Amino acid sequence: MGREPIITVIGSINMDLVVSVDRKPNRGETVKGESFDTLPGGKGANQAIALSRLGATVNMVGMVGDDAFGYELKSNLEKENVQVEAVGVTEGISTGVAVITIAENDNSIAVVSGANEKVTPAYIREYEKIIKQSDIVLTQFEVPISTVEEAAMICEKHGIPIVLNPAPFEKLSDSLLDKVTYLTPNQHEYELIKGYKRYFENDYQSKLIITKGEVGAVFFENEKPQIVSAFTVQPIDTTGAGDTFNSAFTYMMTKTNNIEEACRFSNAAAALSVLKKGAQLGMPTKEEVNSFLSEQQSE
Repeated sequence: MGREPIITVIGSINMDLVVSVDRKPNRGETVKGESFDTLPGGKGANQAIALSRLGATVNMVGMVGDDAFGYELKSNLEKENVQVEAVGVTEGISTGVAVITIAENDNSIAVVSGANEKVTPAYIREYEKIIKQSDIVLTQFEVPISTVEEAAMICEKHGIPIVLNPAPFEKLSDSLLDKVTYLTPNQHEYELIKGYKRYFENDYQSKLIITKGEVGAVFFENEKPQIVSAFTVQPIDTTGAGDTFNSAFTYMMTKTNNIEEACRFSNAAAALSVLKKGAQLGMPTKEEVNSFLSEQQSE
């Protein structure tokens, strides 16, 4: 595909409230924080911005509240050249927020869905035309699972591939798994899925890309796991690394349709993304990823 792809992201738009501390507090303990930031986030918005920086034409389908965070987040998407025709503003409910604690080179996250719960199946049906005109769709579980199932049905109807990042974890029906083109759980989500779907790995192996952080990514070829190694960097903030990987993978599958090549590109993008604080600030451009890959090859 010579032109840049048109990619639709269906998902969450949050404001991240980020606290940095030396160490995670124990139960009932108060620790002194080092810094506090409000940063644009939400898995959907993160993925949309990562895709835009890689060069895709991106449509965001989501919802914010009629509040200061909501207008700031919608404006931020526009500044990142994301199309916001399908980003609604709903009254009487707050914009989604994520409270993120960064400690010891890792993060823990608590999410309040807010307006993201209003991204209903009926809402995305209003934007079926946008989905129909896409080269590929990317979605996750920070919107209702019924909405993801509706998106998968629309994609199947129009022959549009769909990538599902099953985070945060929800139980997946066979019907949804059958419709998804690629499923990208991390190791924890993968184990949870296997825990209730005994034959999951055998039945859906060809769709699986498992992200394993510092190890890299795993896909299956001829029923054998293939590891695409991660790149070693010194992380500053790992928030958004998974979103960056998923976006880069989705982007590259429209360009090459080669899973191993897409995973390598995505590992590089994810490595670059952890070198700055905030989910979106470190998300690299295509040129930065290619430059990084060239440097790695020459070493």
